[in-house]
Amino acid sequence: MEEFYKVRRLPPYVFEQVNRLKASARSRGADIIDLGMGNPDLPTPKAIVDKLCEVVRDPRTHRYSSSRGIPGLRRAQAAYYQRRFGVKLNPDTQVVATLGSKEGFANMAQAITAPGDVILCPNPTYPIHAFGFIMSGGVIRSLQVEPDDGFIPALERGVRHSIPKPLALILNYPSNPTALVASLDFYKDVVAFAKKNDIIILSDLAYSEIYFDGNPPPSVLQVPGAMDVCVEFTSMSKTFSMPGWRMGFAVGNERLISALTRVKSYLDYGAFTPIQVAAAHALNGDGADIAEVRDIYHKRRDVMVDSFGRAGWTIPAPAASMFAWAPIPEPFKHLGSLEFSKLLIEHADVAVAPGVGFGEHGDNFVRVALVENEHRIRQAARNIKRFLSSSAKQPNNVVPLSAHR
Repeated sequence: MEEFYKVRRLPPYVFEQVNRLKASARSRGADIIDLGMGNPDLPTPKAIVDKLCEVVRDPRTHRYSSSRGIPGLRRAQAAYYQRRFGVKLNPDTQVVATLGSKEGFANMAQAITAPGDVILCPNPTYPIHAFGFIMSGGVIRSLQVEPDDGFIPALERGVRHSIPKPLALILNYPSNPTALVASLDFYKDVVAFAKKNDIIILSDLAYSEIYFDGNPPPSVLQVPGAMDVCVEFTSMSKTFSMPGWRMGFAVGNERLISALTRVKSYLDYGAFTPIQVAAAHALNGDGADIAEVRDIYHKRRDVMVDSFGRAGWTIPAPAASMFAWAPIPEPFKHLGSLEFSKLLIEHADVAVAPGVGFGEHGDNFVRVALVENEHRIRQAARNIKRFLSSSAKQPNNVVPLSAHR
């Protein structure tokens, strides 16, 4: 039977191949150290859980909630932007709660995309940035991901060679998967370009609070006039270790927020009210929980860079996010990221995310998530060291076992 049209537009899910191999290895009793999925292992802070438990006991909160977010939650998000970025938001017209940033991106794509619209999107990037628009009938034109002097020329080429003119530009800094961070000067140049060319900017700032070495990543909305063309998406998943709670936000341009709110009103009733109340409680906190999470990821990053380096795999230290963007060791580069990821599961009991899953320009890398404790990260390094040592002695024995099945 022929696949449905929208399903046909989606490629095979690369990560599923790794997940199947991981599940198979575990069923055989292997102790897989999973550094693949960006699924935080840290517990949600107790005060947030306690607030949820308190509110859930009130039966009035068990009814339908508000799709765009209860007023107190939207006010809390606006207050957070004022404190953190110095950006003033109207919680009634410039803030909408989303079921995580992923849902926000997908429904924004539904709200603004006409069939054939061109979207400028970095490659590699988090899959929903591209496929939210592909599922909505859009067309993706890939850009470089590096926020350097080559970015604006790449934008200029994208506009010059696109018919019709691009509708929107996707930004994601700190980047998932590359962990690259953009400067405020970079955002100023991009906003000026977008306003000149009448292009919407959609910025994913999900990792705004997971940064190291003392340099908080900026928001594109800090640029004067950015509100005219920008919407920014944030998430509480990593900042407060709340991934399963599915709580995020879109903020910015009123017209775009209104379009997203209208689409969402047909699709959902918002998150469970006690979750929204607990999320507001978290945002209104003193920041100690955020600092603690940041410190844990910082320590894990340093342990990973040091231990993997000692194992023979040099990985650049990420400046932000909960990921490292690791170049495939030279002897294995010809295999590509998917086959190398399979090797690590089969011969080192370590799972990572193949870079090709984030776009074809990521195929020389794998993404390593800081979602295991320091002891497990060191254990992964020891496993990798044994694998690299044995493969150097017997290079013909490192073909993925799955290739023979």
